[in-house]
Amino acid sequence: MLEFVERTVVLALATPEQLQVSIGGGDAVAELRIAKDMPSMFLEMGPRESADWARDLAGRMQPAGPGAPAACILDSGATRGHPILAVGLKAADQYTYNPTWGVGDSAFWNGHGSSMCGIVLLGDVMAALMQAGPVQLEHHLETVKILPPQAENDPLLYGIITAKGIAQVEEREPWRRRVYCMAVSSDFGLSRGRPSAWSAAIDTICYAGGTPRLMVLAAGNLRCEIVAAEYPEANDTTQVENPAQAWNAIVAGAYTDKITITHDDYFEWIALAPAGELAPTSRTSVVWDRQWPIRPDVVFEGGNYAHDGVNPAEPINDLQSLTTHYQPMNHLFRTFGDTSGAAALCTNMVARIMVARPELRPETVRGLIIHSAEWTSAMRARFDEANFNVKLSMLRRYGWGVPDLDRALMSTATDATLIVEDSLQPLRLVKQTPRSKGEIKSGYMNLHQLPWPRDELLALGEHDVELRVTLSYFVEPNPGERGWTQRHKYASHGLRFAVKRALERPSAFQTRINKAATIEEQGQARVADPGGGGDDWLLGTLRDRGSIHSDIWRGTAADLAARDAIAVYPVGGWWKEKHDREQRWDRSIRYALLISIRAVGAETDIYTPIATQIGIGVPAA
Repeated sequence: MLEFVERTVVLALATPEQLQVSIGGGDAVAELRIAKDMPSMFLEMGPRESADWARDLAGRMQPAGPGAPAACILDSGATRGHPILAVGLKAADQYTYNPTWGVGDSAFWNGHGSSMCGIVLLGDVMAALMQAGPVQLEHHLETVKILPPQAENDPLLYGIITAKGIAQVEEREPWRRRVYCMAVSSDFGLSRGRPSAWSAAIDTICYAGGTPRLMVLAAGNLRCEIVAAEYPEANDTTQVENPAQAWNAIVAGAYTDKITITHDDYFEWIALAPAGELAPTSRTSVVWDRQWPIRPDVVFEGGNYAHDGVNPAEPINDLQSLTTHYQPMNHLFRTFGDTSGAAALCTNMVARIMVARPELRPETVRGLIIHSAEWTSAMRARFDEANFNVKLSMLRRYGWGVPDLDRALMSTATDATLIVEDSLQPLRLVKQTPRSKGEIKSGYMNLHQLPWPRDELLALGEHDVELRVTLSYFVEPNPGERGWTQRHKYASHGLRFAVKRALERPSAFQTRINKAATIEEQGQARVADPGGGGDDWLLGTLRDRGSIHSDIWRGTAADLAARDAIAVYPVGGWWKEKHDREQRWDRSIRYALLISIRAVGAETDIYTPIATQIGIGVPAA
């Protein structure tokens, strides 16, 4: 029930006969409306009614505490005069690259920044409007206006503007934990995955000298009419936009579950994308040269288009998400979607993980987004029985799928996740003498013994189980363009993981890893995949791109019981060729290793034995 000045709104489930009794019993019922969970419900309201809803939500919102993290949006500014945004965005937390631009939003960009703010702050804005009771905000908003109010920036300045905008925020609030969100993108400088000056600047910003920053980017949208007959081929041939070539940022693409059309104006129209499929405007990296990272990393809801079978498709209100309008004096709400909306939802989830697990490193938070992601049934159907090239295309279309906050934060009795935060030195100096600088060689691997619930797994025997492993780290980009056609020349270093096989001796495991690292550094094809692929892994060597790697192994519980060790080992990178006074070869790099066991349908508790071995308390039943 929601209370307004002249109305009380009640959501009721009743038969026509019961409603007739309610109406006939007095004049308490002013009007009846069919309950719809569609944005059009709010967009078709009059100004006074929509203002009542906005004020009601603002009155129920509780600001985040002073120690809470922030989500910083680099965009077209924001209209803090909106009653909903005013609760989560302080005036002191609004910045601008150019003081003459101001900090407010702009009609030139159709209020894009304010629309981002609503979703980054609340996630599902419509759900927040319709729920009763307090809405506790868990993170702050910050905005940096990086787009001029009536023009576009010089593409040669994109990287500088991004870096200076972030520097302003951190100069004033240096100790605040935050995630940056930038849905601003450009089709300038695209080259089949090859890094640009802007994307390299993003990688430098995120690497931050080894103390990383979290950043979410949008994959970018198709800039043409959406024709039903060309979906999804048009998405596969339209590459993600600059700066999504960056290795260290989380790149969000868009999928959709929105297929229901109820508006009378669109009777007999149909949704373009099926439920669980790629959103009609989302770009992909299918046409990229295969050595470059997988983009997008993950997908979030980005809305759908509808068509009448004849004309180009349209983003009708029923198939979009609701958010805040940049002109609250005229409109309180608007629809929003595409990869901008997806990036906003991703940023909201990152912030919520930072709130729930404040001790986690950025590498780990980033890893949890990917590790918790799953392909929808529609996506999964395309992976089943696919060959190497088809799997790569699907991965470059959907990334690792749709993240799940609950799975990112919690283990269950049959779905347990381990988090390892560690570091290693990827390089070492050998044969150094007074007359010789020595030779830089690859460093040593880290071997992680896994606290498997061996007895429980053996008891499950032939029951099917799933092992998922995700490795997340940040790289320092090559400061020059020389060598950017080779991934090992762009990244400072690379890491890989390999899982010990059931009947493999430790010495054989070590030999296999050494062989895999040597083959990769020499640029040879790993057909037999001596490292971590093959052997019932879903992706195998497909996962070895960029600076985050995730894969799934499926087999029997008894087989998994003997796969009780994971190695993390270094490969290549331009640090290996940089024998300078900065001694990059002597640096340690951090990583997060996430390991999950899932035993669907099993009644055996696999979580408690793991928790006991590593000293985590288990609540009494």
